[in-house]
Amino acid sequence: MTAVQENPEMVRLFRAYTNPLAPARDSTGDHLTRSSYEDNLGHPLLVATGTHLALFPGNGALPTVNGFRHTTVGFKELAGISHLGPAIASLVGLEHVGRREQWQADARRLLDDITTVRSANTVQLWRDAISAPSFVGREEKITAMVDYACSITARFLERALAEDGYLTAQNLRYDLIQGHPDGRLPVDFGRVMIATFALVGTNNSARLIRWFDGLDVDWSTALVMFVGRQGRPTAGVTKSTNSLARIIQLASRGRLDDDRLFIAPHAPEFAAPEGGDVSQVAALEDPLRWMLARVMASVSLASVMYDGYPRFEPPSNYGPDVDERTSTVTEMPRIKSPDDWPAMITRLRLALEDPRQLLASGVTDYMAEQLIANGNDPATVIIPGLDNVDYPLGDR
Repeated sequence: MTAVQENPEMVRLFRAYTNPLAPARDSTGDHLTRSSYEDNLGHPLLVATGTHLALFPGNGALPTVNGFRHTTVGFKELAGISHLGPAIASLVGLEHVGRREQWQADARRLLDDITTVRSANTVQLWRDAISAPSFVGREEKITAMVDYACSITARFLERALAEDGYLTAQNLRYDLIQGHPDGRLPVDFGRVMIATFALVGTNNSARLIRWFDGLDVDWSTALVMFVGRQGRPTAGVTKSTNSLARIIQLASRGRLDDDRLFIAPHAPEFAAPEGGDVSQVAALEDPLRWMLARVMASVSLASVMYDGYPRFEPPSNYGPDVDERTSTVTEMPRIKSPDDWPAMITRLRLALEDPRQLLASGVTDYMAEQLIANGNDPATVIIPGLDNVDYPLGDR
C-alpha cells in the first residue's frame, strides 16, 4: 500500500489547530478544550453504561457506582412473561419461511417452560421471595396476570401444534396479542406486556430517583454522559430514544440543562466494580471529562462564528399525540393517562420497529413521571395493565 504523501508545511498548519499527536495536548483547539475541561472539573459528572451508573463528584473525588436494568428486582421474572409475545411472533416468522420443525420444537419447549412457571407462580413468590417495592399490595393481581398470560399463550401454542395452518399473523393478533373484534379474548396480551414493563420501570425508576436524591446532585452544574452500548446495538443513541436519559431529566426536576446531557456511544465503558473497588472506574474520569470538554468547546464556536443564523434546537423527546387519524410515528407519543392504550400500544410497536429504540422502554418514562408527581412512592402510582385491568383465572 502506497503511503500518502503530505506536504509538511501545510500539515503543520493543519496541526496548529488540532494535533492529537502533540505532547501535552498543545494545539489551539486543545487550549480551548483545556479551558472547558478546567471550568467543569469541579462539577459532578454522571456516566451511564448499559448496566451501571457512576457519579464523579468532581475535583478527583472517588465515584459512587450503582447498577440498574439487569440488577432490578423482578426484572428477569417479568421479562420472561413479556417476551412471550415476541417469542410467539418469532414462531410465526419461522413458519412463514418454512422452518416448521424448528418452530414446533421451540413451541414445545415454550410449553414446558410455561407449565413450570405456572407451578412457581404464587402470591408468596411475588410477596416474599422477589419482594420488589412496586409489587407491594399487588401480589395477588400479579399472580393472576402471570397465570392468565401463561394460560392464553399455552392455549395458542397447543392449537398451533395441533391444527395445521393455524399459526398465522392474523390468528396471533386475534387470539393473543390484540384480541378478536368480537371480544372473545378477555384481556389482550398487549396489556400484559405494558403491565410487566410498567412494574419493572417503576422499580427501576424509583430506585434511581432515590439514589440521585440521596447523593444530592447539583443538577444545575452537572454533566451527564452515556457511553458504550445501550441495549441493542442500534438503540438509545439519541436523547429521545434513551429511556434512562428521560428518567435522569425527570429526576433532576427540570434542573439539568439539555445541552449538558451527551450520548457518546464510542466513548469507553467501565466494568462493574468488584468488591467495592472503584479504582478502575475512577481511572476513566479524566479521559471522559476531556472528551466532553472537546465536544463542548467545539460547540461553543457556533455562536461566535455564525451569530444571526438559525441556531440549533434539540428535537422534542416526544412525538405528536396518537389519535384515530394517526398512521405513522417517528418518536414516542406522550402517554396522557394510565388508560391511554392507543399511545402505549403504539409505543410497543415503535420499540420493536424503530432500531433506535430500547425494547423495554415503552412506558418507563411515564412511570418515572408518575413517581416524580407522587413523592417517589410506588404504592401511589397506577400500573397500567395491572391496577386498571381484571385478569380472569387461567385455564388449568
